[in-house]
Amino acid sequence: MFGRRKVNEVDVEQFAAAHASNAAVIDVREAYEFDAGHVPGATLVPLGDLGARISELPAARPLYVICARGNRSLVAANALTRAGVEAYSVAGGMAAWVRGGRDVVTKQSR
Repeated sequence: MFGRRKVNEVDVEQFAAAHASNAAVIDVREAYEFDAGHVPGATLVPLGDLGARISELPAARPLYVICARGNRSLVAANALTRAGVEAYSVAGGMAAWVRGGRDVVTKQSR
């Protein structure tokens, strides 16, 4: 893998600690998934829109990327890393977040 940067991945416990410290979080799922339940404070940026919206993302601090189970967030974090953003994929995604009993915001609760 010469010339490729390794994507940083964090487990849900590391992410929870960062989230508690007001980490920047993007959710790369689709809107209907986001509306069904997302991490408080997360910004929806569907994976298909990421390239067009990269200038909207905070560049001065680490960015945590979450999806349903961790696959799309790996793709997104890899793309962001290549673009020079300090990005971390949340392993296990929302499934791990929910399994841990953490707060979730739904469209109805907003």
